Amino acid sequence: MPGVGEQAPDFEGIAHTGEKIRLSDFRGRIVVLYFYPRAMTPGCTREGVRFNELLDEFEKLGAVVIGVSTDSVEKNRKFAEKHGFRFKLVSDEKGEIGMKYGVVRGEGSNLAAERVTFIIDREGNIRAILRNIRPAEKHADLALEEVKKLVLGKKAERAGEVI
Repeated sequence: MPGVGEQAPDFEGIAHTGEKIRLSDFRGRIVVLYFYPRAMTPGCTREGVRFNELLDEFEKLGAVVIGVSTDSVEKNRKFAEKHGFRFKLVSDEKGEIGMKYGVVRGEGSNLAAERVTFIIDREGNIRAILRNIRPAEKHADLALEEVKKLVLGKKAERAGEVI
């Protein structure tokens, strides 16, 4: 698993909307990258709903939220539509993105071993990692706290400049 202070591994995947996205597409923005085990399960649903509830606050701070699971694009599409998610859900059916981030069960597995959220700064560096927080939806609240710390720190460095 990459650590805090390290460059976040770039990846390419297909979002539930059918579009291809890369982490590097979001350079210059803060990225909240969260890995969830399975769409449509109770914990993953509560987590996604909470990220969606807080999405406006993330966006006001200049952050984008991206969820990643090993579910198919179609299952993620249904999951997003059912719950009205306004952020991207990326399909990682082969577990390649999860392997880069150290969140799959191991070689040959494509199931996320744990619920992990990475906070990635505008330069692509990992600034915080939240692992297996209970209850699942608390990942969103703690991620928002980390983004606020990151933005407030930036504001202090750039006195008077709106970021």
